[in-house]
Order: sequence, then structure tokens, then C-alpha cells
Amino acid sequence: MSDPDRERPSLLGAALLADPHAEYRRLRHEAPVTLTTTPDGAPVWLVTRYADVRAALADPRLSLDKRNAAGGGDHGASMPPELDAHLLNLDPPDHTRLRRLVAQVFTPRAIESLRPLVQRHTDILLDQFTGTSADLVEDLAAPLALAVICDVLGIDPDQRTDFRRWTDTLSSPAADAALTSRHALGSMHRFLVALIAAKRAEPADDLLSRMVEARDNQDRLSEPELVAMAFLLLFAGYDNAANLLGTTVLALLTHPRQLAALAAGSLPVDQVIEETLRWNTPSMLASRRFAREGCEIGGERIPAGDRVWLSLASANRDPEQFTGPQDFRADRAQGGHLSFGHGLHYCLGAALARMQAAVAVTTLVRRFPALGLACRPADLAWDASFRNRGLRVLPITW
Repeated sequence: MSDPDRERPSLLGAALLADPHAEYRRLRHEAPVTLTTTPDGAPVWLVTRYADVRAALADPRLSLDKRNAAGGGDHGASMPPELDAHLLNLDPPDHTRLRRLVAQVFTPRAIESLRPLVQRHTDILLDQFTGTSADLVEDLAAPLALAVICDVLGIDPDQRTDFRRWTDTLSSPAADAALTSRHALGSMHRFLVALIAAKRAEPADDLLSRMVEARDNQDRLSEPELVAMAFLLLFAGYDNAANLLGTTVLALLTHPRQLAALAAGSLPVDQVIEETLRWNTPSMLASRRFAREGCEIGGERIPAGDRVWLSLASANRDPEQFTGPQDFRADRAQGGHLSFGHGLHYCLGAALARMQAAVAVTTLVRRFPALGLACRPADLAWDASFRNRGLRVLPITW
């Protein structure tokens, strides 16, 4: 049993922010299930070993509904109530109802139908690459991810201007991040309310229009759920896809033999994407859970109401599950990474993120055969976040 009064490793400590994989390696060995604190000072159990994380992801005793938190609420939560009623905060039966509603656009057939759209956006962005260098994040990964998810939802290009600024604000580690995040969330809420009103007046063939129809005609979606789901799809669909593309290209540029094998056609791009997801998952932590009842994880007793964070990044580099987990090996036979979760809450957008990254990487390598990294890997700056793993910039040359 952990002693709540002992010194706790800080999730915002310099060691974890500087090198999360090294810090998680230490925690897996020394304290695989440990009590720490969130940035707002609330206690949370951090789980780091693969077997424990995988089991916990599918454990019905761990709830996503913050009403199961000790004290009846999520201490220090910055998310306003009007953006709160989405899949990552709900359990069945509400989760089942909402997931069924939005799953229609994420079927394998629906995702494959989006391939020409992703290819078109990729080609347009790469056509703008001039000279001999670019920033892959600014010039390809971010605008591609934003264009695709906005097209899926039905957001016109002239309505996308502020969205990336808002999402960057939500991920900021700045000292005034709490205040600026509240302002950004308020702006996003007003934007989505206005957008939904426009879809209600003039529906189109897009996911958001179908969600509005379900709300208005079939009464399967409340107004808060409609707004919150639009927020989740926009935010998660943009941020994770952009980060996955950036880290996939970085992995290839720092492993030239595997880049050459991909270019030659002897290494499937899908294997590259899967290994990147394992090696540098875009979402380092799964959505927080709350213990419905007292339960045990990894030999530690978790009291009812306590908050639990599951480290996907740590699980994906657990040597008990993966041989040589620190190495990037796209031809590894071992699968089973947890980057998109496991069980009931497996990520709906997983297939779209995979397809988008595969199209962009394949096109980039084909069009720029002399692709290289324009700086030392050690000089690259990562987002200062314990939740997300994404590059701030990725300078490339060709």
C-alpha cells in the first residue's frame, strides 16, 4: 500500500517534461502504481505498466463520469459544463448512445471514402513547398489535420481561422494558461453554438448536420451533448492527427534505413504508423478515470472516488510486453500498443488518424526523395505537456 504522505513524483517536474520516456521507465521499475498530484494539486493514481494499464482501460469499476469522483466532482476541472457532455466523460448507457450516433462517419467504408479528400489536401499543401526546406508541423501536419476534421464536420475554410490558436492555447504550459484556456474555451463554445445554429438553418452532407438532425428530429442528443461532441471531435481530431504525422516523419528521418525501405516499397507504411504510435504515442495519458468502488491495481488499493490516470506512453514501452521497447523498429512482430485505448472507449477516430498519416507520409516520401532533418534531433522542441506528445517544429530539408 502506498503511503499518501511520502514524497510524490511531480507530473509537471522537469524530468518528466524533459524526457517523459526516461521518467516513465523509472516509475515502471520503482513505483508502477503510484499516488501523485495533478497540476491543480489534486491527488491522482498514476499507472505505468502495460498489463495494469490494459486491464484498467476495460475495467467497468473505473468510470469516466466525474460524478463518481470523491466529493461528487472533478476537483479543479477547467472544462466548462457546456463543453463537458462528451464521450470522454460518460459511461453507458449515455456513452453507448452517443458513440452509436457518431460512429456512422468512422466506419471502415466511410474512412476509405475520405482518402481522396486527404490526398487532395496533402497535394495542395506539398505544392506550396518551395526552396529546399520547410517546417513539417507548420506547413503540413497542422494544416492538414485541421482541414480534414473541419471537412468531416462541415466547417467552411473561412471559419477555421481562430481554431488552431484556441487549441494551441489549451495545450500551453504558460504560467497564465488557466486564464487563457478559459478564454479559449469560451470562444470555442460561442463558435460552436453559432455553427450549430447555422447547420440547423442550412443542413449539409456532413457529420455536424447529421448530429443536429438527431438532436432535433429524433431526440437522441441533448443540446449540451451536441455542443460538447462537436468540441471533442474538433479538438481530438486535430491535435492527435497533427502530432502523429510529425512524430512519424521524425521517426523515419532519424532511422534512415527504415526510411529507405519505405521509399523502396519493402516496408509497408501501415507498419511505420503502428510503430510510431507505440514508440511516441500522441496521447500519453488516457482520459482520467474514477473508482466507482474500492479496487486493486498492480497491488495497490485504490479507494472509491479516487482519480486514476493510465499512462499509454509508459505502457507502450514496457519491456514486459515489447522487446527492446526504446528502439523504433517498424518491422517488429509484436503488436498490441494501447495508443488508441482498449475496450469500450477505444478511440473512434483511430482509423481516420491512421489513414491520414499514411497518405501524407507516403506522398511526402515519394515527392521528396532526398528528405532529411534540418537540425540535430537533440535540438528539437516538444510541447511542454504531460498529456500530449507533439513537436513544436520539425525543420526538414530536401
